[in-house]
Amino acid sequence: MRSILYIIAVIMIIGWLLGVFVYSATGLIHVLIVLAVIALLIGIIRRA
Repeated sequence: MRSILYIIAVIMIIGWLLGVFVYSATGLIHVLIVLAVIALLIGIIRRA
């Protein structure tokens, strides 16, 4: 379950980076990065 969480977070971060550099930054792109950070934090908290 943890590996799936990290894979989703990495995909969201990559999507955010592509969105910021390729397209004009919109609200959806920033939501992706927030979700990715939350997913990473949940993974770190659950591992501890």
